[in-house]
Amino acid sequence: MNTTTLTQTRLGAKGPQSVSAIGLGAMGMSGMYGASGEAQSIATVHAALDAGVNLIDTGDFYGMGHNEMLLGRALKGRRDQALVSVKFGALRDPSAGWTGMDGRPAAVKNFLAYSLQRLGTDHIDIYRIARLDPNVPIEDTIGAIADMVKAGFVRHIGLSEVGADTIRKAHAVHPITDLQIEYSLISRGPEAGIFPVLKELGIGVTAYGVLSRGLLSGSSPTGPNDFRAHLPRFTGDNAAKNQQLVDVLQQLAAGLGATASQVAIAWVLARGKALGVDMVALVGSRTLKQLGESLGALKLTLGAKDLQRIEAALPADAVAGTRYAAEHMGHLDSEK
Repeated sequence: MNTTTLTQTRLGAKGPQSVSAIGLGAMGMSGMYGASGEAQSIATVHAALDAGVNLIDTGDFYGMGHNEMLLGRALKGRRDQALVSVKFGALRDPSAGWTGMDGRPAAVKNFLAYSLQRLGTDHIDIYRIARLDPNVPIEDTIGAIADMVKAGFVRHIGLSEVGADTIRKAHAVHPITDLQIEYSLISRGPEAGIFPVLKELGIGVTAYGVLSRGLLSGSSPTGPNDFRAHLPRFTGDNAAKNQQLVDVLQQLAAGLGATASQVAIAWVLARGKALGVDMVALVGSRTLKQLGESLGALKLTLGAKDLQRIEAALPADAVAGTRYAAEHMGHLDSEK
């Protein structure tokens, strides 16, 4: 792919002002969806940069540091082409289990130090705690990141999967660039109580799960090591019911001369404009083919009638199953 300028947006009133409308989510390059080769992953990162994608999202807990080290290698010599967004705070154990969140100020600075080392960079463009730590006031966590902004190690502060009250508290401490939250045709919860607050405060959105982890593209878990095998929407009767939604979306997409993935991505971007929120869609492309298909969504223009037809065919409450298991849903501040 040749270097081009993709459709760009700002990411919040106080955030980066030239961000590609599609960003690359790197989580899947570190085993969350099954095996993934390093050469292919790096080639995909390079192709994304060549195409004008400048936002790359990772987490220090993806592959227990593997993802950051992979991106460090991929961005060597090209760091200035990327806005690197890092999530931190999730605690892991040697068996790859999850053991909680840590948003203490001392922990924030410790996580950051290791991320800078693994990424091979002197700063992170957007830094955010992955989930609210219920034992630490968000003001304390944001205050610690703000210290790192003053010190030059962080450029902007983001949030992830938090609700309106937490957003307001955080923004009062330091301007928040964006909220990272799951948002798609079949995950529309943020529209009611969260997006209006973001619009009011001038905070952008980096939407992940725009394909509902591949569900809307017809993808299914590859095996027990694919974490989707444990998600309600991909298991049991829910899987069969949700396949009917995929079939409907594929029929609609064919009528628009596009793929289901492209329609799902284009819908997210169009809805962002309709709602008056700065919106970037994160795509978890792991291969050049997937990346090319995702970028094709930018060629698809959905008008008001298209949106109405799509939303009527796939109403927000049509999906079977929650986006995470019940235990995890109960811990999400964004769901309260």
